[in-house]
Amino acid sequence: MFVFCDARCTLRVFLLLTSTLRSASTFYLPGLAPVSFCEKNQAGKDQEVQDCRSEIELFVNRLDSVESVLPYEYTVFDFCAQKSEKRPSENLGQVLFGERIEPSPYKFEFKKEEQCKHVCTKTYDTKKTEDRQKLEFLKKGMLLNYQHHWIVDNMPVTWCYDVEDGQKFCNPGFPIGCYVTEDGRPKDACVVNSEFNDKDTFYIFNHVDITIFYHVVEHEAAGSRLVAAKMEPKSFKHTHIDNPDCSGVPMDLSNKFAVGEVKIAYTYSVYFKEDKNIRWASRWDYILESMPHTNIQWFSIMNSLVIVLFLSGMVAMIMLRTLHKDIARYNQMDSIEDAQEEFGWKLVHGDVFRPPRKGMLLSVFLGSGTQIFIMTFVTLFFACLGFLSPANRGALMTCAMVLWVLLGTPAGYVAARFYKSFGGEKWKTNVLLTAFLCPGIVFADFFVMNLILWGEGSSAAIPFGTLVAILALWFCISVPLTFLGAYFGFKKNAIEHPVRTNQIPRQIPEQSFYTKALPGIIMGGILPFGCIFIQLFFILNSIWSHQMYYMFGFLFLVFIILVITCSEATVLLCYFHLCAEDYHWQWRSFLTSGFTAVYFLVYAIHYFFSKLQITGLASTMLYLGYTLIMTLIFFLFTGTIGFVACFWFVTKIYSVVKVD
Repeated sequence: MFVFCDARCTLRVFLLLTSTLRSASTFYLPGLAPVSFCEKNQAGKDQEVQDCRSEIELFVNRLDSVESVLPYEYTVFDFCAQKSEKRPSENLGQVLFGERIEPSPYKFEFKKEEQCKHVCTKTYDTKKTEDRQKLEFLKKGMLLNYQHHWIVDNMPVTWCYDVEDGQKFCNPGFPIGCYVTEDGRPKDACVVNSEFNDKDTFYIFNHVDITIFYHVVEHEAAGSRLVAAKMEPKSFKHTHIDNPDCSGVPMDLSNKFAVGEVKIAYTYSVYFKEDKNIRWASRWDYILESMPHTNIQWFSIMNSLVIVLFLSGMVAMIMLRTLHKDIARYNQMDSIEDAQEEFGWKLVHGDVFRPPRKGMLLSVFLGSGTQIFIMTFVTLFFACLGFLSPANRGALMTCAMVLWVLLGTPAGYVAARFYKSFGGEKWKTNVLLTAFLCPGIVFADFFVMNLILWGEGSSAAIPFGTLVAILALWFCISVPLTFLGAYFGFKKNAIEHPVRTNQIPRQIPEQSFYTKALPGIIMGGILPFGCIFIQLFFILNSIWSHQMYYMFGFLFLVFIILVITCSEATVLLCYFHLCAEDYHWQWRSFLTSGFTAVYFLVYAIHYFFSKLQITGLASTMLYLGYTLIMTLIFFLFTGTIGFVACFWFVTKIYSVVKVD
């Protein structure tokens, strides 16, 4: 049965600061307090070590694969399970990401080493349909390279191995097993052992050597703290299952159907080592440092800064030279003859604030985009402070969801203000669309994806109770707040424009190719996308390749650069179009920067075919479905930035020009 987040999880982000700073004795990550461990014969003996634990629990998480979007619970693969203990509760973010953490039968005592400890034995009778299906599902997991994710003291148990150039990579997961193809080619982890050489055969990793590193606390508190947990998967066909010795040939499973009984014995060995160099506060560093991304990140930042400097130079040239000369010249026109010879952007002053077509839809998009913009900014700000790090599981998504729910007020307010400035009068329709249109599209897509996950039996399928909780947050909190914001937005006077709008629209002259709407929109999205495409690679890797994302400082900097680039590119093109006497700037400014989302969609499709190894119709549909959700959110986000920047620019330049 799935564990889902109740209504109290909405308060977790607000309690995060206060409750955690009291409990943490060192500055590490808010929300996480260190746990001390002592040997069993010392724990609780005297006052100094009474808070020490002797038992180390190992928790297991859902299994995932880079070749499939479908994660599965640990118990689905019929591994050794601990059924008697209660599962730890999960927050909303963990449930939405498909994390299913549960206790395991792997129990250790601090500093008590074990060798080839028997955990359980699974027996499969291939004559029975149920056993045969379990065995086939296990083989499918090995074929698709599904990975275990184990947790000790809230840190991942890592498998560290050598990669190119003598570097060591620490993977926070390890495979179920591996497969040797019919032509004798070892796939995935089968390359680690030369004994994995039988053709068309699966090899299951039924034994793990776990090494737990600890650091003795001398001054802060009594006991020791765990600073790392590393493991090495192995395969043994135990000859004496009741008394295994962890030696001999590997445990193989032939892909050819064979009648008989198959027994798989699961064992482990655990060792303890003291490491005086690693502090508890920096115990994640060895995982993060093994990911050689920092140099590429700096290259991405430099690439983005070059684009920003280029755009800033263009905008500065327009503002300080061309625009300044235009304003000075226009303000010196005293005679009627001079006024009749107006040209350029001043010529359209009587039409530049004419309400756009489909102003209702544009205002709704602006409201939702404002909601997404503030949510993204605050979430990334908290992430930069360390509150939403990988160690604080599910906190990133929980924070984003709670912020989105609570930001209904600015969404309703912005939509109402712009709709009123567009001359709209159907305020009821406006507030209903703001509250339900964009969130409804996202939820409908999400619900369809969830139906696919339900059908496939994946652990990422959201339980019915959690869906009800999400709907309750939407209808009971977000919608009323949107109505409240819209009330204040419509109550205020309409935005005053610096120039009057003529009753008769001015005819727009024939435009050149470069000043037409479509070429300008397509060109406008290239530069913002160029600032972020390298960062997108790491974000997509984190989502689909299950790699840890922790570089929120880089991401926040790229976020600021993206905002500046979208603003400058849109203002630049807006000025060119006004000079060409085309005053339809409202939708064009929104779509110009919003077109960055189209490039994001194209890049995501390219990433799917070039980087991922996803197979199967269900996984492909899930990838496209979730990508469309991200594209819509990105479209609203970037489009709103472009419109607001252009609105400020147009208001500013026409407010400093004398108009008769």
